[in-house]
Amino acid sequence: MVEGWVDKLVSEIAPLQRGFDLPNSQIEQGDFPIVYSNGIGKNHKYAMAKGPGLVTGRSGTIGSLTFIDSDYFPHNTTLWVTNFKGNNEKFIYYLYHQIDWQRYSTGSGVPTLNRNDIHELALSLPSDVNEQRRIAAALSDADAYISALEKLIAKKRNIKQGAMQELLTGKRRLPGFSGGWMEKRIGGIGKTYSGLIGKNKSHFGQGNAKYITFLNVLLNTVIDIDILEHICVSENESQNIVKEYDLFFNTSSETPEEVGMCAVLTKPLTNTYLNSFCFGFRLTDGGIDGLFLSYFFNSFEGRKIMSLLAQGATRYNLSKAHFNDVILTLPDKPEQAAIAQILSDMDAEIDALAAKLNKARDIKQGMMSELLTGRIRLVELSVN
Repeated sequence: MVEGWVDKLVSEIAPLQRGFDLPNSQIEQGDFPIVYSNGIGKNHKYAMAKGPGLVTGRSGTIGSLTFIDSDYFPHNTTLWVTNFKGNNEKFIYYLYHQIDWQRYSTGSGVPTLNRNDIHELALSLPSDVNEQRRIAAALSDADAYISALEKLIAKKRNIKQGAMQELLTGKRRLPGFSGGWMEKRIGGIGKTYSGLIGKNKSHFGQGNAKYITFLNVLLNTVIDIDILEHICVSENESQNIVKEYDLFFNTSSETPEEVGMCAVLTKPLTNTYLNSFCFGFRLTDGGIDGLFLSYFFNSFEGRKIMSLLAQGATRYNLSKAHFNDVILTLPDKPEQAAIAQILSDMDAEIDALAAKLNKARDIKQGMMSELLTGRIRLVELSVN
């Protein structure tokens, strides 16, 4: 036992109560947030709990914790806490993140938390509420930093989307460029080719060859060459090897909005192929910048074109013939390259912030592991 810490049952620390039933027909617009199992929803005229409070999902999103600073209405899909037994409320919020909530779920349909079982769980916590407050403050600072990074990333992504909409359509021109844009038929600037054929499960995950996965195409503007996977391809097989500056498109999806997502290969690779569910497009027109095209096809305008080409009812497919007939309006190659560079720089900034965000989340997780177990103690500094 850590000196100054005590073991107590959850029922002795901050017991859980069941939320209240509130049909949508009885929601009257007001000032008090309704807290559901998946977070905060509409506001209601009446509050059933006085803040600050803690709410966790009782069904559906079990163990999802929400801290409420104001008075609120806890929905019947939740368990909630307002009696913190003299403990620091925010500390309890972080302490309850240490509970394995899934362990206490019951039911064969939608799992539901059994609060009586949770009440019998013993947790360690500082007996001194001031130490609880210091721990909560440190973790709150970490959360504030994470939240600030998340907001900054969202802002940068919105700025990039706006830049794509303006630059890729010619609504805004870069300094030094003023010439007219030209119309190009896709089938006239390159050739399509198929991905891997004749492969089964036994060929994947081994061999000296590599291939670009479906998700690598679907989720990226530029192919991530660090996540290629292995496949067996013999020397006598007739397969299409990918080349630098090739573009790749997924041929089908469950929604028309995700058909024809595009990624470009910007680095040379050897003995590398494309997955079976995508097709490649090799540029033959020297006046086209592949990275520009990849950004275009992933932009709002590009997605609009691909959605119109999608055919199907339950699953949508992209016709290569119709794809080749599409007419694009493009600037000359120097302007294409300049636009692509600006968007690439924006992506690099967003990626750097995302890496910083992941690191901050890892640091916070480590802080919780150390501070909420007493392995690291926070002392109160006195000023003389």
